[in-house]
Amino acid sequence: MTEAILLVGGKGTRLRPLTVHTPKPMVPAAGVPFLTHQLARARAAGVEHIVLATSYLAEVFEPYFGDGSALGLHLEYVTEDEPLGTGGAIRNVASRLYSGPDEPVLIFNGDILTGLDIRALVDTHETSGADVSLHLTRVEDPRAFGLVPTDESGRVTAFLEKPQTPEEIVTDQINAGAYVFNRSVIDSIPEGRPVSVERETFPGLLTSGAHLQGMVDSTYWLDLGTPQAFVRGSADLVLGRAPSPAVPGRCGDRLVLEGADVAGDAKLTGGTVVGAGARIGAGARLAGSTVLEGAMIADGAQIQDSLIGAGARIGARTVLEGAVIGDGAVVGADNELRDGIRIWCGAQIPEGAVRFSSDQ
Repeated sequence: MTEAILLVGGKGTRLRPLTVHTPKPMVPAAGVPFLTHQLARARAAGVEHIVLATSYLAEVFEPYFGDGSALGLHLEYVTEDEPLGTGGAIRNVASRLYSGPDEPVLIFNGDILTGLDIRALVDTHETSGADVSLHLTRVEDPRAFGLVPTDESGRVTAFLEKPQTPEEIVTDQINAGAYVFNRSVIDSIPEGRPVSVERETFPGLLTSGAHLQGMVDSTYWLDLGTPQAFVRGSADLVLGRAPSPAVPGRCGDRLVLEGADVAGDAKLTGGTVVGAGARIGAGARLAGSTVLEGAMIADGAQIQDSLIGAGARIGARTVLEGAVIGDGAVVGADNELRDGIRIWCGAQIPEGAVRFSSDQ
């Protein structure tokens, strides 16, 4: 049996205000907490036992997922008292693993939406005889990522920090945030202190002569680290561009959850999600957006590529484009908010107060 570790301890600072009250993996994407999609895809690949490495707002995970039996999984939870980094978090949950020293353990970052063939990654690991195998993906502009060049057999030859000059860009392959570790490698990570697998564990293994194998899988991949990426990922799940067995409905232009009230002449397109108990007024137009539970969109509002937090209120004829509205915030009628603006949880913007705002 292949088991897995899910790293879900991050504070999600770049996603605020979405993560003020909710840890990043629990923010709804396509109608369910994002973590649900990761768990469901792991189960579909044959994984049965998953340990969640938690930290920030750790108390919300177990009440929602319980022992995992509803998903056909056995879930366990380990909470870090102090943040330990990716490597430290992996080492911190080692005592909950069942695998023997030479058996594979899957490891996933809790903020990556991907169509990765999980079984293929495990098979690559086993057939290559690697100590660690990494999912690699190709990107057009790798400057924001660490590069992972490989030789003709797929063996990793280096880990290069974010390149800044054309000469430093020796490959378009980047670390995509999913790994297979031999259990013995996990046990070799220093215990009780912060460790980064990207900056310490992987380079150290390479220096020591360990076999690190890369598998390039260039199916759908998206880092959900920013609000704009999160909204896009949710829409792509609804549209069927990103695969998940956990989407609560058929793929299409819209997903309206039970208990939502959408006016007959409102138009929802581009993978828009309307959460339970939310209300969409007459003549409203929503494209590629997410409206969370209990939010209200008044008549004639126009919302594109935006996320409306739980219980928020958007006034009549207000225009939102690339905006993030925090839980419980109120945006009055006849406002215009664009270009990545974020409105904090509980904030109130009077009627007609903002006609345009640039990124902040």
